[in-house]
Amino acid sequence: MSTPHSPSPSQPRPLSATDEHPPISPRRVTFDWAETPLLWIPDEPTATHVINVLHLLLPAGERWFVKVFKEALPLVRDERLLKDVKGFMGQEATHSVQHSYVLDHLAHQGLDTRPYTRHIDFLFTCLLGEKPPFGIPVPDQEWLRFRLSVIAAIEQFTAVLGDWVLDADGLDRAGPDPVMLDLLRWHGAEEVEHRAVAFDMYQHTGGEDPARYARRVLGMAVTAPVLLYLWGWGAAYLLRHDPQLATRSRYSLREHNRAVRKGLLPTWRALGAAIPRYLRRSYHPSQEGSLRTAVAYLASSPAARAASGAVGRAALS
Repeated sequence: MSTPHSPSPSQPRPLSATDEHPPISPRRVTFDWAETPLLWIPDEPTATHVINVLHLLLPAGERWFVKVFKEALPLVRDERLLKDVKGFMGQEATHSVQHSYVLDHLAHQGLDTRPYTRHIDFLFTCLLGEKPPFGIPVPDQEWLRFRLSVIAAIEQFTAVLGDWVLDADGLDRAGPDPVMLDLLRWHGAEEVEHRAVAFDMYQHTGGEDPARYARRVLGMAVTAPVLLYLWGWGAAYLLRHDPQLATRSRYSLREHNRAVRKGLLPTWRALGAAIPRYLRRSYHPSQEGSLRTAVAYLASSPAARAASGAVGRAALS
């Protein structure tokens, strides 16, 4: 009989393509923001700031991913999955740091994001912390499994966004700042690279069906509307407080949809279709995106290449 804190022996081995993808490991990249303008997509404030919401959400969010996964590591009984999870944690910690530097860069240009990010910190540290909020009587194991299901649902969207940004020709045509575009595509490529890890982690530690599947549905039912709300709120905040705009701007669906038509933002259909795919019982995130495209970009990314060169030089010294 399985113990209540370990995966059931009847559970299938995680479905990740561990035999197909290269080892998942963090790349210690750096970016120089000295020449990056506040509106890094020229003449496109809405597209710029809708994408900039990533920088508002990810520093706290990806630190939270790492904390939750640390809690769950003792439950992992599959060595290949354990290696992938540790690589995932390293990548997410690096993402958090690099997006934090962008917030510093925005602040240096007069756009203070702290009134918004304080709410994001509260969400992840208090509402989704180690213990259920407000004394809600949820067993520790169930609370951990729920948070893992939320991470798996969030990673569904980051994989879709990562795949989109790698092929976003509209961004190239708009003449964006190359450093910001490299950050987004490096991050997007790593999201595609590790797209299955959070899902496999949840499947491995989430108990048996039908409860495991029901919790996966619940995780997405919570995640999708909360992300939509936070994204709209974040974009509105950035547009309203951008000091370089002549007048205080408002976020509008009309301007958002205009940016979508120009290929500067993903389509609503692409984002929405990710939800029913995820809810199929047979679904696995290895079906999302192109690992080949992601790996090819990581081989050509200026920041990733510089990080690889630094590692090589350190090894030879």
